[in-house]
Amino acid sequence: MDFSEGINIIVGNNESGKSTILEAINLCLSGIINGKYLRNELSQYLFNKKISDDYIDSLKTNQKIKPPEICIEVIFDKETYPNFMGTANLSKSEESGVVLKIEFNEEYQSEYKEYVESGESITTIPIEYYKVSWYSCSREAVTGRSIPIKPVLIDSTSPKYQNGSDIYISRIIKNYLDDKEKVNLSQAYRSMKQSFMEELSVVEINKKLNQSAGLTSKKLEISADLPTQNAWEKSLMTYIDEIPFHQIGKGEQCIVKTNLALSHGKTEEAHLVLIEEPESHLTHTRLNELLKNIQDLCDRKQLIITTHSSFVANKLLLKNLILLNDFRTTRLIELSNSTFEFFRRLPGYPTLRLLLTKKTILVEGDSDELIFQRAYMDTHRERLPIADGIDVISVILTFKRFLEIAKLIELHVAVITDNDGNFVKNIQEKYRDYEGLPNIKIFADNNNSLYTLEPQFVDANADNLEMLCEVFGISKGKYNSIEKITKYMETHKTEWALKVFESDKTFQYPAYIKSALDWCDDE
Repeated sequence: MDFSEGINIIVGNNESGKSTILEAINLCLSGIINGKYLRNELSQYLFNKKISDDYIDSLKTNQKIKPPEICIEVIFDKETYPNFMGTANLSKSEESGVVLKIEFNEEYQSEYKEYVESGESITTIPIEYYKVSWYSCSREAVTGRSIPIKPVLIDSTSPKYQNGSDIYISRIIKNYLDDKEKVNLSQAYRSMKQSFMEELSVVEINKKLNQSAGLTSKKLEISADLPTQNAWEKSLMTYIDEIPFHQIGKGEQCIVKTNLALSHGKTEEAHLVLIEEPESHLTHTRLNELLKNIQDLCDRKQLIITTHSSFVANKLLLKNLILLNDFRTTRLIELSNSTFEFFRRLPGYPTLRLLLTKKTILVEGDSDELIFQRAYMDTHRERLPIADGIDVISVILTFKRFLEIAKLIELHVAVITDNDGNFVKNIQEKYRDYEGLPNIKIFADNNNSLYTLEPQFVDANADNLEMLCEVFGISKGKYNSIEKITKYMETHKTEWALKVFESDKTFQYPAYIKSALDWCDDE
């Protein structure tokens, strides 16, 4: 994946790997995963499940696969970090960067061979034979201290408490303090614990314990645990308005973590801020505030965000968006400037709805949406389209804005639209650029006299006009012709469509809507 210097927004469906990417970047640059050093956290669950299963299955055959490995490479700007230049990377080309590998340790080759040939049932990757290799592209060993880019990972979707204190807030505050302040805090904490022994009540209790016969022949007393140098990091509690941090609202936690990470001095040195779903637990208003802070405080920093929120994606600009789908990534930088501006200002923010569904149906308005959804339910055992991964989005007359995205990243999108009395001009010529594309379909009727949905629907049900009057709740005597019923529907657009949607009657649907239903079922 290639990231731009400023803001990057990763979007994708659940389980597409967004969180994994942030964790991998943070791990390669810091050596830390889940708040602990990787060397102490090696597990088979770090490996891809399919690769792990293929390896274990192969051990039961004569075609045994080598133990799987994990390789993460983070590549830097060559001119900024020339000391990390070299060819020790997967591409074998001159790059500046850091490589982290979790790999089989060849020193255990003979023991491993004996193990796999022993006939013992092996159900997991033998992680005890693995090692962690961490080096630059110049083949020099590295540590978190020697790597010039220091990541700050903020995951507000998970609390990850550590001895009653939030592990993220503790680490951020630790990074916020300079060395002298950390020493002062550590000394004050030790002094507090040592003073515990001097309390009169503690002295009396210890005296009583030693006077009790039979406990031990040696001196017995209770005391506070004298801490290690950095014990305060795990033991001290952070408070907001005198309330423990982990007891305040999740939304406020998200804002405090993010603002602290973006504002402290170490972050200015770090350059890289990783944020997992900043929209978690936030109202629309508070999310607006947070996004403004992110934009203001991330000046001259690189930022990588994962999100499911169209609002986040639009506000931080679609040109920064990276779509993660089917093991590949696509950027939307090729969209026209006018389309960027359109989506950034669009109320409702349906952009990611388009990106995160199996198929999308674009319709002109509420009436079209209701009728298509009802038609779908009639032909799919009362299931709404969204239950089958198909989203129906009302976009008024801005179809081509959405089709521009669909064409760029090969999304499956269909348009259901009116011919407005001129099929050649309003359909054929207007959508000529999308003609023949396998992933985009335009559905409209070529009968110019049936110019919009209302006459189309009446025409499809022309043999049962009385039933339409009954559903709409209008007089059969007054509305006794196709023209009159059509006129009524055109002046009560959403109202008639809602009554059809909620009715228990059986309806017929225009041919172009039936064709769109067939498209939904195509693989």
